[in-house]
Amino acid sequence: MFNFTTIIANIPALLIGFAFHEYAHAWVADRLGDPTPRSQGRLTMNPFVHLDIFGTLMAVLYSFGWAKPVQTQPHYFKGNRERGRILVSMAGPLANLVVAFVAMFLWIITLSFLEDSSWSNVISQLFMSVVVMNLGLGVFNLLPIPPLDGFSILRGIVPGKYSQVLNTLETYGMFILVIILFTNFLGAVLHPVVSGLYAFYRDTALFLLSPFVG
Repeated sequence: MFNFTTIIANIPALLIGFAFHEYAHAWVADRLGDPTPRSQGRLTMNPFVHLDIFGTLMAVLYSFGWAKPVQTQPHYFKGNRERGRILVSMAGPLANLVVAFVAMFLWIITLSFLEDSSWSNVISQLFMSVVVMNLGLGVFNLLPIPPLDGFSILRGIVPGKYSQVLNTLETYGMFILVIILFTNFLGAVLHPVVSGLYAFYRDTALFLLSPFVG
């Protein structure tokens, strides 16, 4: 059963999450010397440039999904190309995990000032959505399933002799992903990880802020 309030709060959280995720991919590729993201207008924090219809729908409803992939041309990368691919792939999910922690930090600070005001519930819902959405995007996109970032990372670290296996997996990647999305497998894997990170972020932020907030 979907909660309408949660879905509404997920929309700004989604726009924030996708903007940071895709901008991080584009920024790292650009820094490595690839002009492709900049030439295609992807070096921007405008989330609407990055939206993928199905991935956006999944994110709004389930707090994990994907945006339109940033295209890169690794032959432009300075230094080791495989290392460059891994760095670009890791940038998006890591950006989401950082945004989630910053949002948790700001959430606790904001509530310490609002106390029991009428705005506290609204603010809490919005901040919670940003935290959960970004944790979901970060963890989900690290799964080693094409076309997710985790698969690109896997391809960069797996020995070349397994390239044919990875190519076959990539061919059926979207089919595999759709099956996983509509089974309990994804929730069984993602929810414990997201919940664990949520608790860790909360406890860490509370510890760091304990001298300043009650």
